[in-house]
Amino acid sequence: MGNKRQANDEAAQAVEIRVEGLCGAFDDHHVLRGVDLEIRRGEVVAVVGGSGCGKTVLLNHILGLLSPDAGRILVADHEQSGAALVDSSLLDDAEFGTIHTHWGVVFQNNALFSGTVYDNISLWLEEVRELGDDAILPIAHSVLTAVALPTDDDFLNTDTNDLSGGMAKRLAVARALSMDPNVIFYDEPTTGLDPSSAVQIQDLILATHFDRKAGAPVRTTVIITHDKDLLGRLQPRTVMLHEGRVSFDGPFAEFESSDSPLIRPYFDLMPVLHERTAQS
Repeated sequence: MGNKRQANDEAAQAVEIRVEGLCGAFDDHHVLRGVDLEIRRGEVVAVVGGSGCGKTVLLNHILGLLSPDAGRILVADHEQSGAALVDSSLLDDAEFGTIHTHWGVVFQNNALFSGTVYDNISLWLEEVRELGDDAILPIAHSVLTAVALPTDDDFLNTDTNDLSGGMAKRLAVARALSMDPNVIFYDEPTTGLDPSSAVQIQDLILATHFDRKAGAPVRTTVIITHDKDLLGRLQPRTVMLHEGRVSFDGPFAEFESSDSPLIRPYFDLMPVLHERTAQS
């Protein structure tokens, strides 16, 4: 994609995403007011903050769904040796599409395609990887097993409208995993789930982040959430946005114990915001 787009410092090779001075507004409403954030490879990072603070807007900028008013976003290009950082604003649609083949996204509402379980797993593999059914079926079995879903023909042929909320979320994760992504993004992954299903998804996020045998991360995980229980279970690096800027960046244990007048009220309100998100 051209050397002019590469970050030149060697330290950048350990970085998956770097956000520099990101600003974004809708009409006169300034949502992001200079966000600086660096996400390193292999990290679990949770982005939190009150409603309207810019969490989803930040995610949509990273995904290329929105264009910055100011600042820039550098992302790792895994097609290059060492996965050098490239400025996403300098990429054309095809080049950004290549970046996206190394990412998986699990949306809040799952965004499953109409059709069957197999249709949801096979579509990207057919269109992006140009694989046939003989190659796709083993991948489907593998990713469904990884998320503890059945692999028999009856389940593969099940219409997605017939799945429970927990099963639909698991399928959304399986679909994201089917491309073996270097980065997986979760937008409110436990919203709307019953407590038992929520715990299962929390465990699933960890299980798909680490290689159990090696005990090492196999990808980078970025989570947008209000779920205090998820944070307590995963213990991620926690980034809090407030008034369009990063107001906290550190371990969840420090976030949880903070008596900051910005953090404490939000932390106490998180269960209410999590429930409110489920109802919206």
